Amino acid sequence: MSQPIPELAGVEHAYHDLATGVRAHLACVGPPDAPPLLALHGWPQHWWCWRRVVPLLASEYRLLMPDLRGLGWSGRPRDGDYRKECLADDALALLDALGIERAGLLGHDWGGWAGFLAVLRRPERFTGYVAMGTAHPWTRPSLGTLPRLGYQPPIATPLLGPRLIRDTPLVAKIHRVGWGERSTLDAAAVDVFAAAYRDPDRAEAGSRYYRDLLTRELPGQLRRAFSGRRLALPTRLLFGTRDPLGTAMAAGLERHGEDARVEYLQGCGHFVPEERPEAVAAAARDVC
Repeated sequence: MSQPIPELAGVEHAYHDLATGVRAHLACVGPPDAPPLLALHGWPQHWWCWRRVVPLLASEYRLLMPDLRGLGWSGRPRDGDYRKECLADDALALLDALGIERAGLLGHDWGGWAGFLAVLRRPERFTGYVAMGTAHPWTRPSLGTLPRLGYQPPIATPLLGPRLIRDTPLVAKIHRVGWGERSTLDAAAVDVFAAAYRDPDRAEAGSRYYRDLLTRELPGQLRRAFSGRRLALPTRLLFGTRDPLGTAMAAGLERHGEDARVEYLQGCGHFVPEERPEAVAAAARDVC
């Protein structure tokens, strides 16, 4: 991608060819011998969404902030597969590539959903998990929540979706609509995210994230694919009370793990790492 990588003090950048067939861009910061903390971003963002968390945790952890497949400065998957199970595969493959047996995990939005999939599948690879601004796998879609998800079909539509992402103010609008506390809105950062998605490949990838959700993943969710599965490690879900997705998306997590709970952030919107970095840092110290 021609867009330059934004700079943040102390952050180093590298690329790793993963066993999943993806060339992953990784931003990392913190002492090399500190406990590793893997941070997975969501859409429509990239690793830069952790910029306000970095100064709070970089002295205590080795923060590993990859771009998800097809987004930011990471490569596209050869098979064009954007199911969230594949994001979990990439996360585990990155730990393998770095020689890390066990890490803490942060995940926001799609990175949050992928994080749930990763810790359910391979709990022994993680010390604890902090999810943000995402539903959990046992959430049941209801008639009340469906209107909140009406933005997804247009984004998922071939040709239309990539054009909406690339050629309209959609990315900037999603940020502004999803932000809870206007005083924390970083307009310059919104421009950085929007500029990245003007790249046709990134726009196509963003559309496919939702296309695969609606056509390949949602049917399994409706069939209660996660029934009977439980979280085996400390888990926190940080969810803003002003998140447009609605707090019903987060309800009931505590029933699915011995040490799992939701922390509702009053007045916060969807973009938790940027709106409430202190809460993210506190939760990471608590469970990771």
